[in-house]
Amino acid sequence: MSYRRKIVQFLIASLFLVYNSAFASVEAYLLGPGDRILITVYDEPDLRTEVKIDKSGLVSFPFLSDIQVVGLRTADVEKIITDGLRGDYLVNPQVSVSIVVYRPFFIHGEVKKPGSYPYQDDLTLDKAIALAGGLSPRASKSKWNITRVVDGKTVVVKANITSYVMPDDIIEIEQSFF
Repeated sequence: MSYRRKIVQFLIASLFLVYNSAFASVEAYLLGPGDRILITVYDEPDLRTEVKIDKSGLVSFPFLSDIQVVGLRTADVEKIITDGLRGDYLVNPQVSVSIVVYRPFFIHGEVKKPGSYPYQDDLTLDKAIALAGGLSPRASKSKWNITRVVDGKTVVVKANITSYVMPDDIIEIEQSFF
């Protein structure tokens, strides 16, 4: 196999992995306290509900008992509500759950405006830094960490400008000594 062909295959494989990891991060979003969700049932305006998820993680929905939504994807909540409404209340309910407001992420250290900012889909560290007004003159160009909870455990991830940021992440931009 030619050198050029190997390079092309490598580039295609790399692009595929980047695309899939970006898509997976959006698909894998788990609901948590602070998210605001909108639940709608097609052709049933009385069942439209918008609610902010509190620390208990429970969401009330008409005709159903409280639903524990923390740690679930929107598709999981759609299925729970669809299954709960089917039969006794509706023949074929068409349920949609969407996130209206994501919980925030936090950025501190050597940025111009540290604080909390609303999460956005496909948020990378370079975009988060831009939301915080950019790097301060004393900011390190490489010592960036993201603290996040993964499977109930707090982990610190060394980050770069292409690292994905998730809600509740704490980003630390360290000071440069040179």
